[in-house]
Amino acid sequence: MKNKRCAWTASDPLMIEYHDTEWGVPVHDDRKLFEFLVLDAFQAGLSWSTILKKRENFRKAFDNFDPQRIAQYDAKKIEDLLNDAGIIRNKAKINATVKNARAFQEVQRKFGTFDAYIWHFAGGKPIVNKWETTAEIPAKSAEAEAMSSDLKKRGFSFVGPTICYAFMQAAGIVNDHVVDCFRYAEINSLSRICGTELDSYRSSCISQVL
Repeated sequence: MKNKRCAWTASDPLMIEYHDTEWGVPVHDDRKLFEFLVLDAFQAGLSWSTILKKRENFRKAFDNFDPQRIAQYDAKKIEDLLNDAGIIRNKAKINATVKNARAFQEVQRKFGTFDAYIWHFAGGKPIVNKWETTAEIPAKSAEAEAMSSDLKKRGFSFVGPTICYAFMQAAGIVNDHVVDCFRYAEINSLSRICGTELDSYRSSCISQVL
């Protein structure tokens, strides 16, 4: 019997691989979190499949999503990116990526890690939803609204509530697999393990955010 997946994967091999291996898995690596912030910002107005097809090009163009290096991009580097046909050549989004890399570093300096900061919006552990159909999944949430508002105050751009919610889904801050998807239970198991390992660490870090 074939595994049942969330309907949004359709028959796209890239979307299926992403769904089966990444989407909803709790992420606690700062560079990976920054990668999802960048990609979700570039997705605005586009399909996720478009971003996945260009993901390796983005990785090469943006120095493997290293915020320290991206924060140092100058006008010449930005011009090079605008001429790179392998990525989405949107000046506002490229400039926002550089701006966000600098803001990202500020958050790291203040809270130790971006991970400790960003997970506090979900109370330090994944939010587990129980959607029966893809149509039930919202475009944003109260947590995404709070995240968006605070990120903007800290100098981030292209971090509206919808983008923040997509980021939360990608980074496993929320489990939005439908309940009969084979990944739903698997992600919940990963989330429990993750929570057990990081509870003591988060309790000390999250208090710095509030």
